[in-house]
Amino acid sequence: MTGAVHAAPPGTIAVHNPDWRAGMGSSLAAGLAALRAVPQGPAGTHITAAVIALADQPLVGAEAVRRLIAARDSGAAIAVAAYDGRPRNPVLIAREHWDGVLALASGDTGARPFLRAHRELVTLVECGDTGSPDDIDTPGDLARVAARVTAPR
Repeated sequence: MTGAVHAAPPGTIAVHNPDWRAGMGSSLAAGLAALRAVPQGPAGTHITAAVIALADQPLVGAEAVRRLIAARDSGAAIAVAAYDGRPRNPVLIAREHWDGVLALASGDTGARPFLRAHRELVTLVECGDTGSPDDIDTPGDLARVAARVTAPR
């Protein structure tokens, strides 16, 4: 998803959100609309879920996403990465819940209102051993995360 700055890392499809100033809710809507526009594949296959990850959380690893997908394969409609038992990002949302998520998403809230209103649908997936949900919002955050990445093990 791009907004103020265009970015298209290799191997990705960039979706521009012209309303990026409105916040995360508008980015979520633009991303899900782009997924809905993907044509069905052979034998009627189509996208059945989306993983929502935030670009300012660089220490969230691919293993967290694999675990969310495994939870979906085991029947979870919504899978939320947890770190030490606390729900964070990324989040996997089954297609049948996209409309409900978007009805409650606005400003910088994204899917959170839907997840809180429908806790019975949420499967927490522990990912604390795969990385960290630390986000980068300030230069101080960047310095802290950079120090963590470059620290000797």
